[in-house]
Amino acid sequence: MKWNKILLGLAAVAALVPVSAMAETIKVGVILSMSGPDASMGEVGERAIRLYMKTHEQDLGGNKVELILRDDGGPNPEAARRIAQELITRDKVQFLTGFLWTPNANAVAPMITEAKVPTVIMHAGTSATMRLSPYYARVCFTLWQSSYPLGQWAAKNGIKKAYTAVMDFAPGHDGEAAFIKGFTENGGQIVGSVRMPMKGVDFVPYFQRVMEAKPDAMFLFVPTGTMPSAALKAFNELGMAAAGIRLMGPGDITADDEIIKLADLPPGVVTMFHYSAAATRPANKAFVALWKKEYGANSTTTDLAASAWDGMDAIYKAIKAQDGKIDPDRTMALLKEWKNDGSPRGPVHINAATRDVVQNEYLRKLEKVDGKWANVEFETIPMVEDPWPKFNPVAN
Repeated sequence: MKWNKILLGLAAVAALVPVSAMAETIKVGVILSMSGPDASMGEVGERAIRLYMKTHEQDLGGNKVELILRDDGGPNPEAARRIAQELITRDKVQFLTGFLWTPNANAVAPMITEAKVPTVIMHAGTSATMRLSPYYARVCFTLWQSSYPLGQWAAKNGIKKAYTAVMDFAPGHDGEAAFIKGFTENGGQIVGSVRMPMKGVDFVPYFQRVMEAKPDAMFLFVPTGTMPSAALKAFNELGMAAAGIRLMGPGDITADDEIIKLADLPPGVVTMFHYSAAATRPANKAFVALWKKEYGANSTTTDLAASAWDGMDAIYKAIKAQDGKIDPDRTMALLKEWKNDGSPRGPVHINAATRDVVQNEYLRKLEKVDGKWANVEFETIPMVEDPWPKFNPVAN
């Protein structure tokens, strides 16, 4: 009888303890480029992450996310490995996310596999990365996803001869291979290809080679950041549009946050991408309005903003489903089931078999809207999976 009274008393005390006292704190390590020439990209990623957290804090039922942000300084595999090691061993993070650069994401794959840390890739776009660790899930894009259907479209829309010019690193190689395959399979002819260095590139001599080959179009890939502006300037200075050369590529080459800064751009540039700040979808208009309210009327959303937003959506849903008690393998099972029909970019989900993103791809044309350059969507290719695994099956 005495013990019954004691147990009843303890139960009564427990009932009075507020839910917040029993809440979990989930540590999320974020690796972005916050310094160097690509610091603006890191800033966009961080802004999107924090905006999502601010507007969805109530979704976690009293649990909290502690963000631990670290700067990789740009494409730097050694720095990425060191930072990831510290986040895993010292900070005891339960998730990793961010990763703007393929070399950095690839470098940490063995580490996250050994430690079993679920990792949501928000921007690195090389297809093969997903095979490096079963603890990767990607919510952003791949270069094959945009460049292969762009090649198909170009060949079917009056482009007979094309020249490819890409940055000489894994995403550039993917974009080059994907465009060439889609283009040539549909009757197009590649009249030349060039790979340009990642650092200190002067685009003019490379583009002069393109001029000499006299193609109908140039497929260009340079990563989002400051390089697209320099490439577009070189295209203009050489008079390539006047010479009858159309410019096309994945959406990186007309990044939303760069084109609004520029006055002189070649109109009619065609890109294939999964997002545009100018999209008129209700979910995107709401996202843009929320962004401008938080960060100012002159700020703009980007593809990275959209994928960082969705990356946090995937993480939050995995946390909510486990009530904050994170099990790595259960988390990966949940990430494989993630979808967001209300994403700013349109419906999006993860392919459970590949852990890679499935989403609409939009053909976009560079035009002026209300006096400012914008990527205007004019055609939708629905729910595109990464084509690369189809052409590169896993060996038995």
